[in-house]
Amino acid sequence: MTAVAVQLPVGFAGGAADAWPRPRTFPRAEELERGVDVLPGVGPMVKKRLERLGLRTVGDLVGYKPRDYQRPLAETRIADLRVDEEAAIAGTVRSATVRKPRRRLTILKAIVEDGSGGITATWFNQPWLEGKLTSGTWVRLRGVLRRGEFNVKSYDLGEGEATADYAAIYPASEEITAKKLRELVGAALPRSFADPLPAPLKQEDSLPARADALWALHRPRSPEEAEAGRRRLAFDELLFLQVGLARLRRERETEVAPALAAPGELVGRYRDVLPFRLTEHQERAIAEIDADLERTMPMQRLLQGDVGSGKTVVALYALLRAVEAGRQGALMAPTETLAEQHFLTLDEPCRQLGVSCALLTSSSPKRERDLAPQGDIVVGTHALIQEGVQLDNLAVAVVDEQHRFGVEQRKALTEGRTPHVLHMTATPIPRTLALTVYGNLAVSEIAKPPANRKPIITAWVTEERSADAYSRLRKHLDGGRQAYVVCPLIEESETSQARAAEAEAERLRRGELRGYGVGLLHGRLRPADRRDLMARFKAHELDVLVATTVIEVGVDVPNATIMIVQEADRFGLAQLHQLRGRVGRGAEQSYCLLISRAREDLTDSAVSRLEALVRTTDGFELAEVDLDIRGGGHLLGTRQSGLTDLRFAHLRQDRRLLERARALADDLVDVEGPLQDEVERLFEGRDLAAG
Repeated sequence: MTAVAVQLPVGFAGGAADAWPRPRTFPRAEELERGVDVLPGVGPMVKKRLERLGLRTVGDLVGYKPRDYQRPLAETRIADLRVDEEAAIAGTVRSATVRKPRRRLTILKAIVEDGSGGITATWFNQPWLEGKLTSGTWVRLRGVLRRGEFNVKSYDLGEGEATADYAAIYPASEEITAKKLRELVGAALPRSFADPLPAPLKQEDSLPARADALWALHRPRSPEEAEAGRRRLAFDELLFLQVGLARLRRERETEVAPALAAPGELVGRYRDVLPFRLTEHQERAIAEIDADLERTMPMQRLLQGDVGSGKTVVALYALLRAVEAGRQGALMAPTETLAEQHFLTLDEPCRQLGVSCALLTSSSPKRERDLAPQGDIVVGTHALIQEGVQLDNLAVAVVDEQHRFGVEQRKALTEGRTPHVLHMTATPIPRTLALTVYGNLAVSEIAKPPANRKPIITAWVTEERSADAYSRLRKHLDGGRQAYVVCPLIEESETSQARAAEAEAERLRRGELRGYGVGLLHGRLRPADRRDLMARFKAHELDVLVATTVIEVGVDVPNATIMIVQEADRFGLAQLHQLRGRVGRGAEQSYCLLISRAREDLTDSAVSRLEALVRTTDGFELAEVDLDIRGGGHLLGTRQSGLTDLRFAHLRQDRRLLERARALADDLVDVEGPLQDEVERLFEGRDLAAG
């Protein structure tokens, strides 16, 4: 097998290349795909235990990121060692022997001496060290004195190959200890990567060789060296992802969508019927959409904004652009509730403009299902992409909450045709995450709500003060306003949630909300009953809407000015922010009261979520907080674009690396070799954001 010589470049971790006494030679990447059982000490049982940690190949071990590093210890004289106390010693090897008492167990013993005395140092299942522990070799060891021998946990042979300080601490389990993982990673490291980055790129960005970065990550001599190794590996991850997304963008350049004429009379009348002026951010988003629609390359744009910022107004503008061109527009939402809310929102202005708007869901009667595809604008759920639904004249498609659809569902909406596509998300996404998850989309942001909206005042109260919360709610009701009460989140079936909500609504009718009109909304209601209930609430025939999280998006009742969220600590940050956005839809001051258990009973992350909600109503700021709390892999609640495979990159911390990767990606699409192999490995079977 051909080998690749790699050496640490100047500038890595603040040191020069000669900080490593000699270059290392590593076999090529095929070694990484071998099973972990090629390593010493890995039999069938250990192999199974490693698999439960997601470690199946040598490459998995090499890429297993330490969660922390041991802190340095001052050296202890051998004569001063105490039993069962962790210590660091330094001395000279006098002799070393290896024995193999049974299969898959190797014991290496070396006599180490310093000026105060000598001791037997013991390693388990690391036979490759015997050749390095020759007489006269200086070593620094970290371990524990037991039964007269020094059991080595980590070591430094003076060659930069390991460190007695800053030893890696890996995510472990009861079955596989951190020490065992350290041994196995040490055995795997010599079988490292052929470097996937072109040499000029490494030189331009002063990047270390990938092999040296891996040694620095797993065997650092300082925290700075470990961080430098992580940054190189993080850059690789981000670059592979961005090159893959650039490849998707290039593929889209060969597709042809209908180029729409400049904005005309219909969208001009639409602006006239709006009861408000569009904000500066909405106007900017519309201008970006107009520029896309006038080209033959299909629009693939993400429209994101905070709760109540007016995204739907912009989305309807895009749909009307299709209608005035004699074509059709469609809006696909992930749930019937959201589709119905969108339909109710769009239908009124469409009627004023003489544009037909139809609703198509799995619950639609057959006659409506047959007629809906003929509408100028069709709003629906995944029923839009079911067999037999013909939208042959489709020019503009809007996909709302698109991360909640599977890749095949998103593809089905455009299959056999090439419309312009506008993706919407109700949850603001940090720019770093948008570049990563939606890196093949252009992004438009509506960062500010209409000027007449007052920020919602949020308070966090514990259960013993819940009576005060309901007292405040009743004052709003007595003043002619309306309210929401959100039931506790139950991690069970929709049926269980519905039953719990019914019981809670009945309790409130008999207790805190006696004498007020109380309605109940949950996911098990029939569509007709749900529409009727929402119409009654909007007409103020009901004072309070007790609901599950089905009101998270799409519900718009300006007279509702106060919300109580029960057991708020059980909800995610983005979900709470979306729920809060159901109030504050008008000009009146609105309030959101978060009720939770006592602070001392909450997790740190729950406290962080609730404190953040009280501190700010800015959804983009909250998205950054959520990114810190949960990490990018969970922020959207789905496996997207290899995001959950980002082991080394921290999206907030590594913004510059991400921007650099994004800038380089287009020029690297055609580069063959290891880089493209890594890109294909990352994207294989992935649910890509834009499908």
